[in-house]
Amino acid sequence: MFRSIKELSLHYDPINESNTFSSGDIVEGRVVLEVTKEIKVDSFFVKLTGDAHVSWTEGSGDDETTYSDHERYFKLKQYFIQESSKKGEEIMKKNTTLLYGETYGPVIRPGSHVFPFRFQLPQQNMPPSFKGFHGWVKYVLTVKLSRPWKSTSATHTELTFVLRNYGTEDHLLQPQSGTQDKRMKLFGSGKMSMTVTAEKTGYMQGETIRVFVDIDNSSSRDVKLKYGLKQQQTFIAGKSTNRGFKYIVKETRDRIPSGEKSKFIVDMTLPHDLTVTIENCRILKVQYELKVYLDVSFASDPEVKFPVVILPAEQQCPPWQGPPGGFQPYPPPQPNLVPIPGELPPPPAGLYPNLYDPTVLPYPGAAAGVYPNPHAIQPGFHPAPSAPVYDPNQSTKESSPNVPY
Repeated sequence: MFRSIKELSLHYDPINESNTFSSGDIVEGRVVLEVTKEIKVDSFFVKLTGDAHVSWTEGSGDDETTYSDHERYFKLKQYFIQESSKKGEEIMKKNTTLLYGETYGPVIRPGSHVFPFRFQLPQQNMPPSFKGFHGWVKYVLTVKLSRPWKSTSATHTELTFVLRNYGTEDHLLQPQSGTQDKRMKLFGSGKMSMTVTAEKTGYMQGETIRVFVDIDNSSSRDVKLKYGLKQQQTFIAGKSTNRGFKYIVKETRDRIPSGEKSKFIVDMTLPHDLTVTIENCRILKVQYELKVYLDVSFASDPEVKFPVVILPAEQQCPPWQGPPGGFQPYPPPQPNLVPIPGELPPPPAGLYPNLYDPTVLPYPGAAAGVYPNPHAIQPGFHPAPSAPVYDPNQSTKESSPNVPY
């Protein structure tokens, strides 16, 4: 940091024990600025953004190609100082920590100053925070201080954004069942069969997946029961797709000798911090598959596969209950702004309305990163007089994947 700026820090107030946020939540905090001498300021603001980004490289040398895409969900901004704004000028004149010169513009006096801020996250279906093989979803608070003839001073911090738990949808409570038979031809004779039944499709973080397996090994070969839960990450940039996999659970059970029948109950406890299924992002997906199979040496393995949907834990982020009692947005409403409705829109009909459909956007019939009415101010949030909540002309792509803020 420059010698004239001793401290520029950004702090937000946690709203729960898990230090997470979700749609409709209030983000409050303060920026602390300590200067050792009087400084001139062009602009000073804090912003809150929500973005998804994917990028990967294929080939090498002259054939190397980089694929990338970006999706912006919102951009909220609150100015502390904006030189071109007359309203901002009036605010600064009332602030005893600031001076305003006719020639040089805004000036901040020496000392430590605290600037409070308040945002409300949009009440819309946005993907949770995520960092994967070739992409991420981030919700970031950034503060920037611009001075004439000086490099911009900035700092940022990430919020952990989670999906709200609106209860498990009916189709995710339905059991799944499948049967696989295999007749031995080479290196053996007879046949084997396996019936697999899962209690349901949707499971919360930290919950236990219970699977019932019924095996009839009427073949001349011994077999082993194996099973696993696999996470698939899909990254999409235009017409190009990149997929990566990793196993959350992978285990082997006892041997089933030739001519025997066996029944197993398989329990798989999910990690409490397991990434939830992500289907509401245009450029990246996170999906899960449960695979149960019989390991047969020197032969193809009979297998049964089921899709699994990981849901947010209920205690992590409960359903939206409306703004806190007595809440007043910061700053107070301005007479020239669009009227704010008395309550937020209802929660989305379903977090996973089109399971495994890669064409699903955050909301139907709209381009990613553009609200249905791009000129409307976001419901439930009163911007600072000089700070638009959303700029409909801003690009949804970043010029560099290394500078997401």
